[in-house]
Amino acid sequence: MSEPGYRLLDSGDRALTVELGRAVDPAINARVIALDAALRGAGRPGLLETVPTYRSLLVLYDPDLLPRADLAALIAAHWPPPDGAAGSLRRWRVPVHYGGAHGADLDDLAAGAGLSPEAVIALHSGRDYRVYMIGFAPGFAYLGGLDPRLYASRRTDPRPRTPAGSVSIGGNQTGVSPPLELPSGWQLIGRTPARSYDPGRAEPFLFAAGDLIRFEPIDRAAFDGLSEAARAGETVATLERIDA
Repeated sequence: MSEPGYRLLDSGDRALTVELGRAVDPAINARVIALDAALRGAGRPGLLETVPTYRSLLVLYDPDLLPRADLAALIAAHWPPPDGAAGSLRRWRVPVHYGGAHGADLDDLAAGAGLSPEAVIALHSGRDYRVYMIGFAPGFAYLGGLDPRLYASRRTDPRPRTPAGSVSIGGNQTGVSPPLELPSGWQLIGRTPARSYDPGRAEPFLFAAGDLIRFEPIDRAAFDGLSEAARAGETVATLERIDA
């Protein structure tokens, strides 16, 4: 079934995917997030969960409480404007120790790009990244906005385990791992002491789709100190609010 501006795709008998486009694009992702917020704010019985992605929104629902036709009408009633929701954005300043034991692929990535490791660090930490979605593992943030000079192929020999909190590059994306050892074929360039996922927190997930992230280089001593603080429950990433 098609509707103006989006497509509804049944994903089983209790889930509906709202596809808003075919490209990875900040404007499309902003509309995904605006629709997500509108549906969650509707407080409709039977709407169980929403999962925003790059270009679509998965809606899980109870058809006994919210029939499929009523859900489609609810989506149509909350269809956001093309430019998404206005307001302030959350920006996280995330400390990262680049290179060394925490960034095993930094030197090779730099050589492949024809840059020094210091130049890679400066480029990677010199801009804001958009959190397009959280996926793969609890708290893993897929980020858009990587400088094209840092695009790098995934490894031909993926690692079965990578350090918790790894900051990595895969293709035209960069990402932040949760405090879990994960398999990955992405290029490891650094590690953050910030815990993007902690089931003991009131809000387990630190980042959300639509947030911005700015990486801040730190040295090993600072990493060790912030890691200890994070283990004690401190949020070592700094939150700012900026105008959209």
